[in-house]
Amino acid sequence: MNIYPNLLCRWSVAAALTLGGPLLALAQTPAAPAALPAGVTKGASVEGITEYQLKNGLKVLLYPDVSKPTVTVNITYLVGSRHEGLGEAGMAHLLEHMVFKGSTKHPNVPQELTAHGARPNGTTWLDRTNYFETFAATDENLKWALDLESDRMVNSFIKKSDLETEFSVVRNEFEIGENSPQNVLNERVVATAFLWHNYGKSTIGNRSDIERVPIENLQAFYKRYYQPDNAVLVVAGKIDEAKTLALVNDYFGAIPRPARILTDSHTIEPIQDGERNVVLRRVGDTKVVAAGYHIMPGSHPDYAAMDVLVELLTSEPAGRLYKNLVETKKASSQYGYTFSLKEPGFVYFATELLKDKSIDEAKAAMLNTLDSASITLASAEEVGRARAKLLKDVELQFRNTDRVGLAMSEFIATGDWRLGFIYRDQLEKVTPADVQRVAKQYFKPSNRTVGLFMPDATPDRTEVPEAPDVAALVSGYKGRALVAQGEAFDASPANIDGRTKRIEQPNTVELALLPKLTKGNEVNARMTIRYGDIKSLMNKGTVSELTANMLNKGTSTRTRQQIKDELDKLKAQVDFFGGGNNVNVIIKTDKANLPAVVRLVADVLKNPVFSADEFDKLRQEQLAGIESQRSEPMAQASNAYSRAINPYDKEDVRYTQTFDEQVAALKAAKLEDLKTFHQQFYGAQNATVSVVGDFDEPVMRKVIMDEFGSWKAKMPFSRIVSEVKPLKSETIALETPDKANAMLLAGYMFPLRDDDPDYAALVLGNYMLGGGFLNSRLATRIRQKEGISYGVGSQLSASSLDKSANFTTYAMYNPENTDRLEKAFREELDKVRTDGFTAEEVAAAKSGFLQSRQVTRAQDPSLAGTLNNYLYLNRTMAFDADLDKKFEALTPAQINAAVKKHIDPAKLILIKAGDFAKAKKALADKPTPPAPAAVGTGKKQ
Repeated sequence: MNIYPNLLCRWSVAAALTLGGPLLALAQTPAAPAALPAGVTKGASVEGITEYQLKNGLKVLLYPDVSKPTVTVNITYLVGSRHEGLGEAGMAHLLEHMVFKGSTKHPNVPQELTAHGARPNGTTWLDRTNYFETFAATDENLKWALDLESDRMVNSFIKKSDLETEFSVVRNEFEIGENSPQNVLNERVVATAFLWHNYGKSTIGNRSDIERVPIENLQAFYKRYYQPDNAVLVVAGKIDEAKTLALVNDYFGAIPRPARILTDSHTIEPIQDGERNVVLRRVGDTKVVAAGYHIMPGSHPDYAAMDVLVELLTSEPAGRLYKNLVETKKASSQYGYTFSLKEPGFVYFATELLKDKSIDEAKAAMLNTLDSASITLASAEEVGRARAKLLKDVELQFRNTDRVGLAMSEFIATGDWRLGFIYRDQLEKVTPADVQRVAKQYFKPSNRTVGLFMPDATPDRTEVPEAPDVAALVSGYKGRALVAQGEAFDASPANIDGRTKRIEQPNTVELALLPKLTKGNEVNARMTIRYGDIKSLMNKGTVSELTANMLNKGTSTRTRQQIKDELDKLKAQVDFFGGGNNVNVIIKTDKANLPAVVRLVADVLKNPVFSADEFDKLRQEQLAGIESQRSEPMAQASNAYSRAINPYDKEDVRYTQTFDEQVAALKAAKLEDLKTFHQQFYGAQNATVSVVGDFDEPVMRKVIMDEFGSWKAKMPFSRIVSEVKPLKSETIALETPDKANAMLLAGYMFPLRDDDPDYAALVLGNYMLGGGFLNSRLATRIRQKEGISYGVGSQLSASSLDKSANFTTYAMYNPENTDRLEKAFREELDKVRTDGFTAEEVAAAKSGFLQSRQVTRAQDPSLAGTLNNYLYLNRTMAFDADLDKKFEALTPAQINAAVKKHIDPAKLILIKAGDFAKAKKALADKPTPPAPAAVGTGKKQ
């Protein structure tokens, strides 16, 4: 259950976007306008992206894509934590939060984002800050977004009253990161590696700086860096280039170029002169060993080779670290990453192991593997495999126009947006010799931060090169020919139904096929296999999950590595997951490779080999995962909440195990049980498959039916009915010592189906209560007004087949704020029940919610999931069209009546997890405020 959908930002967003990772432009750029707006100049044009510059210095990148019925507006400011001074740690990130507090023309930004159905966010990183919103492609929405970002650039409030509540929200976000020993160890290693450069500072900042920053300093920071000559605007999606450029000039062109002159940071990190060591001691359940090295800037020609080196070391199952740590059972997991930064940066590796394992053995194995990278020449197979994986990521990532501006933010911050294309070109040329040379240059003990300081009589030091002349590097770069373009697809329910071919026959796989032209010939598919019943699956919960997890670990014809290599060659992303009474497959590839991918998926599903060695590694990984969650408030609360609202018998496949029960079940599981389970339950007579994108419908239908049409399971399938059990309201407090952040989950089950007359009213009511973008009742009160929680909201879901619905609320907070949080939370629920929602709230919610549904239907992966599910439910998209009409017709009275009828705080099961004992002591130790002075008489004494 995803209970955190409304989080605003992550300071580590760069890792999620594969920074330093690749990109590929895929849009057709129309001819440049015959006459540019006054003062506007045209710059480079590469593979569909064209650069312009306004007279005030603002750079503009336009990326038209008629195949997407959405537009993304992204603005990148060239300011991040690297630009912060003494006492300003976290200021760039804090400012990112403050810009959502409103501006002169847009006083309630969250409300507007929700009203326009936008998918927005803001992120802060070492070299930059960016803001973006994706919305339905209409002239009104585009004008609104450009007006919003131009006004926020120079007219954001940045008020003291807002800072007084928002700093505690950011502090709460800081505390969330503090809960993770792995995250804190990463911060400590990087901070120790950089003695002087600001890359050693965590972007989330320092607690004291977050709490004490003067509003005047924050305002000055904003006025200095949030200016047109320090920003790059990207507009991507279904746009008219000339019209959009004119609009950009209208909204941003009037902002004057500032008189101040920005000077970039001049600190150069000294050459590291010996191995450095960090020891972190905190509450936790697994051990971690980490190592970091100084490396080149992201614009350096050797950066691509470094990416290949990291991939061949960490990939699973062929990576050297994986083989020397996980396969030898010295550790349970390993990973590594690097970032594309403007100045010399770092690469980071880590491995996790259970408490009973030797940390010295794991450390020795990891460091020996890293040291040997400069001695042992990488094979052509290793380098080719790593290149194929990274290049596949390039192509797949940038078929999605919505993400172009986000990925471009990283290369803009590195020096120029065209560096992304140059990186791709350099990646294709990486050789084994390049990889070994880079390893020899950087992977030296004297350039490493891991543990204790060790004196060295003859230090071998690494000189890290400065960034090259980026202007010279990108000058004259043209890129390559454009790839296939998509069609302007109408994502209305009626058109989707009209374009979708459904093939439904008894006792065999059912199909929903929606062919359409897409960017780069992309195609998305979804498959669900349903099996067993409530009796045949008794006591098989763990076995069913393990069976699904073992599918891609090797078949009778392919090893695990061969499966991975083949998927990389086919440019495909395929995920297998499941448990209980179903297993799912998600596929993303292109038209040419889809048939081969489906055949490979069929081999994985039908012929898993269930290797004893892979089974043992999987079990160790899962045991480590369980142990790492034992002391985490979020995991503790989630587990307890699931057990409380779904109190099934232990034998029931729906039963939620405690952490101890999960460990015992994993240790007791036998490989033969998995083989037997697969033989008895896996088959396609109750399977559904949906395919959306660019594919040959007759060919695809034949391939699917050839592979799955006659594949039958031995055990019959009968769906498991969802039940609502009578439960008493209760509050459960779980102690998680030494954790700075606490978690609250509250809710209950009640009888309701998604075709119930009250369903639409409840969904919209919940959207106003705890959905939207920071504009719900709960977010406005608990985050925006009181600054108690970084993430707060509510969810409502209902079964399509049974009268079974779930209402859940959540909040992350400092344990010292427990009483304040619960008071505010209950008051808002009571207020909704007594006062209801206003006509203005309902009108705004309808507009935003309906546009959001339209955006969801425009996403092919999401649409494939919907069509797959509707095959099983015997539904068409007419259900969505009808539901949209119900949302549109709702009145405040209908919504208020439904909420009052079904949302009852007296029924809540409330689970909270945190270090409440420490919080209680801290509150008790706080000095009592002095009594007010006596009021004088005004007479002279």
